[in-house]
Amino acid sequence: MAAHEIRIDRSKALADEPGTGHNRWHPDIRPILTIEPGDEVLIEARDGCDACISRDSTGDYLLGLDLNLVHPLTGPIYIKDAEPGDLLVVDILDVIPGNYGFTLCIPGFGYLRDVFDEPFCARWEQHADGAVSEEIPGVRIPGAPFMGVIGVAPSHEMLARITARESDVSAAGGLAMPPSAKLAVTGNPAIDGEALRTIPPREHGGNFDTKQMTAGTTVYFPVWVEGALFSAGDGHFAQGSSESCGTAIETNNTLRARFDLRKGLAAERGIRDIHYSRRDTAPVAHALDRGGYYATTGLPLEEDGTNLAENINLSTKNALLNMIDHLVHERGFSRIQANVIASVGVDVTVDGIAAVPNTVVSAILPDDIFV
Repeated sequence: MAAHEIRIDRSKALADEPGTGHNRWHPDIRPILTIEPGDEVLIEARDGCDACISRDSTGDYLLGLDLNLVHPLTGPIYIKDAEPGDLLVVDILDVIPGNYGFTLCIPGFGYLRDVFDEPFCARWEQHADGAVSEEIPGVRIPGAPFMGVIGVAPSHEMLARITARESDVSAAGGLAMPPSAKLAVTGNPAIDGEALRTIPPREHGGNFDTKQMTAGTTVYFPVWVEGALFSAGDGHFAQGSSESCGTAIETNNTLRARFDLRKGLAAERGIRDIHYSRRDTAPVAHALDRGGYYATTGLPLEEDGTNLAENINLSTKNALLNMIDHLVHERGFSRIQANVIASVGVDVTVDGIAAVPNTVVSAILPDDIFV
């Protein structure tokens, strides 16, 4: 077993140091490191907005923010002997956050984009006892750092399939982000226009924003290409399970991970999506396990009373909007401040899926974030 390090200059954007990573997914992106199964790697990564948000940034700056630059990933890492059909096992040994983070509300982006259309930037100072922000007074969010984007390369066949299905989403009026060469960093201009954007999670990995993937968690990836080609980025200091405004407490994280293989296991068991596990208590538990809390619920009902049967999406939206109303009326926050708190501090649970037609979703606010 060997230990490796990938160091970067975080004062530079990815485009100014392209040999350290990429911001698109494609099987032809060249690896920057080759390792053996059992090796450990320390991976420095840029924040999800590629170092363009500073302590001096304001909400107005977001009006010109180009989402084509997200997410800068460090990698790929080539794991020797990894072949399609294997299962890549990634033990997350440590995630070390920076000392500064930010949460953005970007017009037209996020889960509640049809409700919130004003730009807003909360800047966080991050310490061992949590993150605090002048823009969100009276709140301290406990740290539970993790990587928002983590994954392996898709195969050529998967890339074509994903591109086609997401094109169908756009054609049907849904929100998707098709391939774009603008601000792409792949190391190969010939593939810039066909490489996949990093915004959505997919079956090869990507932008899962799964708050459980902290140190002590093991993540399992089906391998789709030779060498697996693992990459990570989009560091988060902390996040609620909703991430409703589209961002967590975004920061520079350093990931330390150990890599191993289970030969042929993904093919043998038909594993085609990401799995994860842990054997001990997480550093910051779900809101339900942290003492007192206040929860709101949501049902699949439109404002005009129309009942959309078993619509979990609408139930979730209503639970979050009810929580935002609670934070405004009971805690005195503005609606945009409440949207940030929901994104970084509120956990969402699906509580009832069998009592047709009304699926129940809860938004849970832990008392321990208030100081």
